[in-house]
Amino acid sequence: MTPTPSDFYKKTTPLEIFQYLFVVLVILYFGKSLFIPLSFALLISFLLYPICRWLEQKGIYRSFAIGLSLISIVFIFTAILYLLLAQIIEFSNEWESLEVKFEETLNQLSLFLTNQFGINEEKQLNYIKTILNNSSSQAFLLLKNTVYSFSESLFHLLIIPIFTALILYYRQLLVQALYHFFSLDKKEMIHEIIVETIQEYYKFIKGMLAVYLIVGILNSIGLAIIGIPYPFLFGFTASILTFIPYIGIMVSSLLPITVAWITFNSIWYPIGVVAVFSFVQLLEAYIIFPYAVGKRLKINTLAILIMVIAGGILWGAAGMILFVPFISIVKLLANRTESLKSLSLLLSDGKSNKM
Repeated sequence: MTPTPSDFYKKTTPLEIFQYLFVVLVILYFGKSLFIPLSFALLISFLLYPICRWLEQKGIYRSFAIGLSLISIVFIFTAILYLLLAQIIEFSNEWESLEVKFEETLNQLSLFLTNQFGINEEKQLNYIKTILNNSSSQAFLLLKNTVYSFSESLFHLLIIPIFTALILYYRQLLVQALYHFFSLDKKEMIHEIIVETIQEYYKFIKGMLAVYLIVGILNSIGLAIIGIPYPFLFGFTASILTFIPYIGIMVSSLLPITVAWITFNSIWYPIGVVAVFSFVQLLEAYIIFPYAVGKRLKINTLAILIMVIAGGILWGAAGMILFVPFISIVKLLANRTESLKSLSLLLSDGKSNKM
């Protein structure tokens, strides 16, 4: 007789559960080069499944339906990349003015150090050379990490659409294989979990859209308060580009920093732009994202925050996004497993379990 999942949990001690959890975490960490693009592909395939199914019902072959669905996603990504490149081009157009402004600022700083502290130009140059020599190794390491991150991102961009297309094409085979892992009386429950998983992913996407809207509004208000021109343009551009972890927010902040530095004869305005974006990013990562997404998934903010941090530790920026829908799937499984009811209660938002 084949043991069912419920028999497994009845026989498993808490120590054994922690051992299994440790093994899973080790596999996730060392296998992230495979699991990150595969997880993104799974997420995208869940989103595109209703579109593919609708197109297939209209008489379009599955392969063509998948291709049309992927084109819609590629179009969205292309629009985001175009926005990113437009920011870079605008920044490069302002480079000459920025260079003149930077030179003026350095001259003012040099004059200030000479008048106030008696540090002549020769000492200043020696100090700058010392700093450059000490930071050369760090700069090389930073360049190496940047090149590695870029190549890894390029690999993900190429492999994710392939994984997505294959998951959608072989979806019936994958579902049938999943059914065979469980006894026949569990088939209906597994089907319900798959349907609810797709619904949970849609809730997750709605939550993410709400996050981008809130971040855009907060960015715009912050830039408007310090007097930066075109605050809503810069604010919402930065919000959209945060979809690209780290690089997006850095590139989107370059143009408002440049405009602030050229428009106002003060270094404090560019610093103000950095402060606004940094503060909003902290709010987004630790308050807005856990609350907005957790509310739709009916998972408490503490659990979401823990998953965001754990995802960041294991998979970096990608994990901070992907681990949230993962925990919603765990909650769905816990809701239907008697021995995991305590875990379901721990993850819930508490509204349905008030004491």
